[in-house]
Amino acid sequence: MHKQILGGRFRFESTSQALLHLVESAYGGLPPHQLPMAGPEFRIELRLLPRQAPPGDADPPPVQVQSGAGLLCGVMDASNYVVLSPGQRRGLVVASEDMLSRPYHLRYELIEFAVFTLAARGMGLIPLHGACVGKRGRGVLLLGASGSGKSTLALHSLLQGVDFLAEDAVFVQPESLLAAGVANYLHVQADALRFVDDGEVRRWIGQAPIIRRRSGVEKFEADLRQGHGRLAAAPLELIGAVFVSSQSAEDPDVLLSPIPEHEIAARLCADQPYAATQPGWHRFGQRLMQAGVHQLRRGRHPRDSVDALRQLLG
Repeated sequence: MHKQILGGRFRFESTSQALLHLVESAYGGLPPHQLPMAGPEFRIELRLLPRQAPPGDADPPPVQVQSGAGLLCGVMDASNYVVLSPGQRRGLVVASEDMLSRPYHLRYELIEFAVFTLAARGMGLIPLHGACVGKRGRGVLLLGASGSGKSTLALHSLLQGVDFLAEDAVFVQPESLLAAGVANYLHVQADALRFVDDGEVRRWIGQAPIIRRRSGVEKFEADLRQGHGRLAAAPLELIGAVFVSSQSAEDPDVLLSPIPEHEIAARLCADQPYAATQPGWHRFGQRLMQAGVHQLRRGRHPRDSVDALRQLLG
């Protein structure tokens, strides 16, 4: 199976149709983003092992990361792990049959770990935990702590005609500030539906499967490829970043405020501790500082926050 993901060409190989089906559910039907440089080819082998544990409700162990000898490994247990060779642009994902009943963990913590790590290291991209929306090829990076409202803001941006790039992970070329992402699923909590007036959209989200994060938070996993809004057809050039705040604005008509330049570097490092250790981070921070970084407080309704983003996008 071949997929164009984050500007790279991925070849997935497996004798298990169940594992290839998970790949298709994650990466099928996405806009084929391309970056200015020629995307390299990555190869990922997926291997299914016999069932190792009886059925149960307990979550699998969290992934532990190890590295050495040019390899990077993410290990749940002896039957569920990822081995990557970034230098060779190759990876091996091993999963036991019991993990097929936990597709969320298998997709995100094993398959996505392999795809995202190889893409970031193979193409020199900065991996960020955040969302990104935009229009006419220009994008705004949405940052902030878990629970700050990034996903709700991304949802309402989508519903109001803003192009949707990514909700959970964004990958940026540090020199050009071109951002790519995977717009497959949107994860929102049930209380976000109280701001959605459209009955069809409420059904789309409310009938979606529910996933449980490692933190215990439960969210709907709504498939963005079902036609409710526009997915960004190409990478977006970042014209700035916004730290989304869970605090309400003192003046509901003034939601955006610039972050002082001398505070930006520290705020970015604190918000993105993993990305801050990656090559290219310093240049990325410089370019983003030049573009501008703001704080966005909550208004009366999420659509007010979308209007503020539209002002930035011009």
